Amino acid sequence: MHIDSEDDVLEIRFDRPGVLNAITREIATELAETVENADPEEYHAITITGEGDAFSAGGDIEAMTEEPAAPRKSYDEVTETFGRVVEAMLECPVPIVARVNGDAVGAGLAIVALSDIAYAAEDATFSCAFVRVGLIPDTGGTFMLPHIIGLRAAKKLAFTGEFFDADRAADLDLVNETVPADELDDRVGDTVDRLGRRPTDVIGMTKQALHENMGRHWNEALDYENMLQVQARSSDSHEEGVAAFLEGRDPEFNE
Repeated sequence: MHIDSEDDVLEIRFDRPGVLNAITREIATELAETVENADPEEYHAITITGEGDAFSAGGDIEAMTEEPAAPRKSYDEVTETFGRVVEAMLECPVPIVARVNGDAVGAGLAIVALSDIAYAAEDATFSCAFVRVGLIPDTGGTFMLPHIIGLRAAKKLAFTGEFFDADRAADLDLVNETVPADELDDRVGDTVDRLGRRPTDVIGMTKQALHENMGRHWNEALDYENMLQVQARSSDSHEEGVAAFLEGRDPEFNE
């Protein structure tokens, strides 16, 4: 996995093009650690993409041929690797943008679903392919997919492991938009630039509220929303936003 930073953006790139950027347990751990350590005072966005023609083909199939561990050890391995990715991405206060340059399969598809914003090249393909190798969706797939695309659609994708194109992914809201491959960098760049003009701390609170409230009753959700709004109203970002509005200028967040 290749990690770089430029202009307050943390860039993560799966870098195993020879195996379509398949993800090993070690790569999953590195991804989780990188996202966990992303400081919103240092970065205003994270981008995730793949090297070559694929975003990620998901879990490394060759690694699955190893002798299976005892159930308890196997549970710990999954929890501490792919499960840790889920926790890191959902709790990360820095917005995560998926640049889906090619096939997103299995855990690759799940990482797209975990991202806050996603754009796909028009020729990208997708599959919730776990069932093809006798597994249930992991990396948060059983949680995120019903929330994003609905329970019935999630069941069909998970039960069949069918492949579908980028337009279908957009119709399902799995990605925000599809664009021609040669325009993907510009589209992601425009969104990242826009995020850089918004207060990262408040985006982090918004993400926290949206995720925490997904399963709450409305009155509990409202109480949590109000609590975070009190924090936002006392932030430097709110003070700057109000001052900029009254002075007729663009706000200078993240300075």
